[in-house]
Amino acid sequence: MSAVPLERITKEPNVSATACVIWLHGLGDSGAGFAPIVPELGLPKNHSVRFVFPHAPEQPVTINQGYVMRSWYDIKSMDLHNRADMDGVLESEIKVKALIQEQIDSGIPAANIVLAGFSQGGVVGMFTGLRYPEKLAGIMALSCYLPTADALPEQLSAANSNTAILQQHGDNDDVVPLSAGKMANTLLVAKNYPVKWQTYPMAHSVHPTQIRDIAAWLKARLDIS
Repeated sequence: MSAVPLERITKEPNVSATACVIWLHGLGDSGAGFAPIVPELGLPKNHSVRFVFPHAPEQPVTINQGYVMRSWYDIKSMDLHNRADMDGVLESEIKVKALIQEQIDSGIPAANIVLAGFSQGGVVGMFTGLRYPEKLAGIMALSCYLPTADALPEQLSAANSNTAILQQHGDNDDVVPLSAGKMANTLLVAKNYPVKWQTYPMAHSVHPTQIRDIAAWLKARLDIS
């Protein structure tokens, strides 16, 4: 059964798109939360990167008393080892893979696609990217953790075993502890993934310096000059 296409905000470049960044938002947010970051990245006016900001489905979230909100998966508790509903993570993985396939069908190869995400979106983006069967341009994991806690996901993709990963985290994060992001980083480093780890003086948010670092990383991954 094919996934119902996700609604999204798409930011097209001024020229024909040859690359794409798929950016997943956090719990309770929407694609509109990160869409305004595109001009802040300071990319050249003639860049050819399409930015896609999908909206997560609406569903009840256990830790928020079952309140219905946009969520990539249910969060069952604050315990890292029992936080992510894996059935929900796998359902979102299918939806994100469908987004990637849309871009491939439009003429953008997987090798020119970056999966990015913040918090819950970063969890799904990192999980999907590590398992995706075709080589991606990069995986950007912001203020997030692995849904499998202290283990890498099963069925890791050989195609993405050498894909660049950018992990960024706030050293005062009171939502996703720095230790959770560091746990994921330790596992990735042990498996020899080319991962870059950066921290910022912030809580569960985005820092101006971080945006500059993201722009530099994207330029390198997508060959933007």
